[in-house]
Amino acid sequence: MTDNELDRERARVARLYARLDALRTDEAHRLDAVRSQKVGGNHQMRSERDALARMHEDRLLQLREVDARLVFGRLQLPHLPTENAEDAEAGFRYIGRMGLRDDEQRSLLLDWRAPQASAFYQATAARPHGVLARRHVTMREREVIRLDDEVFDADLLAAAGAEHTVQGEGALMAALTVHRTGRMHDIVATIQAEQDRIIRSDMRGALVVQGGPGTGKTAVALHRAAYLLYTHRDRLGSAGVLIVGPSGAFLRYIETVLPSLGETGVVLQSLGELYPGVVATDDDVAAVAALKGSVQMADLIARAVKSRQRVSEHAQRLEVNGDVLIVQPALIARAIQRAQQSTKPHNEARVVFVNHALDALAHQLVTQLRGGGSALDDSDVTMLREDVRASHDARVVLNSAWLPMTGEKLIQDLYARPEWLASLTPRWTPEKRALLLRSREAAFTVSDIPLLDEAAELLGSPPAAPEAGQRERALQRAHDIENAQNAIRNAGVEGMVSAEQLADSRAGRCRPHLDLRPCGRRRGAGTLADAVAGSRAPVADALVHHRG
Repeated sequence: MTDNELDRERARVARLYARLDALRTDEAHRLDAVRSQKVGGNHQMRSERDALARMHEDRLLQLREVDARLVFGRLQLPHLPTENAEDAEAGFRYIGRMGLRDDEQRSLLLDWRAPQASAFYQATAARPHGVLARRHVTMREREVIRLDDEVFDADLLAAAGAEHTVQGEGALMAALTVHRTGRMHDIVATIQAEQDRIIRSDMRGALVVQGGPGTGKTAVALHRAAYLLYTHRDRLGSAGVLIVGPSGAFLRYIETVLPSLGETGVVLQSLGELYPGVVATDDDVAAVAALKGSVQMADLIARAVKSRQRVSEHAQRLEVNGDVLIVQPALIARAIQRAQQSTKPHNEARVVFVNHALDALAHQLVTQLRGGGSALDDSDVTMLREDVRASHDARVVLNSAWLPMTGEKLIQDLYARPEWLASLTPRWTPEKRALLLRSREAAFTVSDIPLLDEAAELLGSPPAAPEAGQRERALQRAHDIENAQNAIRNAGVEGMVSAEQLADSRAGRCRPHLDLRPCGRRRGAGTLADAVAGSRAPVADALVHHRG
């Protein structure tokens, strides 16, 4: 290349950098203006301001990350309808790490992911895709230091003179011989046709990129992620893109690639960080890791979850406000079967189990009380169900049959309870089981992360408990109002006082399903406040676990 040609290219690139700097300055001013807005205590306006500020922050970060080697290529095409006012450049299309436009929205620099840029990677002498010549622009930071041309048009080659062109993969060879730094660099300037076809392939599901060591698999996968975000931003922008690497060191090696390609909204995590709330850094020995990575562990976890749904061999006794119920195994078995038929995960199906069991127990209590001479109406049945729910004995019975749990608790118990593990793996050898055994306090390893995820998938998220004290207050209020309504009806003073007013002033009345003897003379009786004070959250709310 002549010095004149190199100088002309440097001048063109300098103009592109000037446009980049202007966009940065403009974006920084917009961000400052948004941040300085006074919105007072208006939550909606404050939220809108913060969202707008984040948008400007992301754009400004993107403009800053593509600074080095902004331009890396140029296509020379048959004379195009002029977008640029510059005569010779009417047939030039510059390719870079991001797209740039002038104030009139005319294209100055084409994003490498744009469909119009594909010819830069796909054009060959046999199939030029309408390209007359391709130029590789090699830069050091903001300085153009080398130009390599590949000419596909014979007439253009003859006019230019063979001494002014470089045939072949000049830029590729320069990239291959560059000094290694310990950080991965993008290959956007030297993507080959086969790599480009992988990067730009349709998004139809899993795409497997295979190859030997050093063949560019990781680089192609990263460029694929950047391309998908560019092409399908509406779809992927809200869902996000996760890059998973084998270790933190690997992620540090590749972390600069995507920002340099104009993408800053990608999450990079190692295998040990994939399960929310757990950061695993230790590796198991080879034999243990091989066992944990085998498909039989998925079957083991499924059996472990199923074993947490069990029917007692014997009838159980529970007390509800002084009344004794005998819970037969068949009642629990029917509730478990109903929950299993819902096909929901363990913790979510447990709600079905609890509701069905409470209904059955309440029906049993109603039948028992009516058999003893108590007159009960439908509203009494509802209150009796709440009494059963609040019973400590009922919680013990239902938790024994179907206990909610987290993935962490399940895996920890599986490793720390050799008898339980043996019952789940009758065909395993003692030596094989010994590979999994460890204390409950031992930290999770990287090999445990997929097992935690599998367990969480089968368990689902346990229902969140209500705010502390909220359920107790609501239950007490419902009882008070119900009693007040009965008292008003029995005294014949309807319309003279409301049930709510009476409940506020007289919280210590008898429960409606019991006889009308004074509360102090009934077995186990007390005021409503006393009764509710001993109640707790429902069985279904016994465990709280938030999975991010």
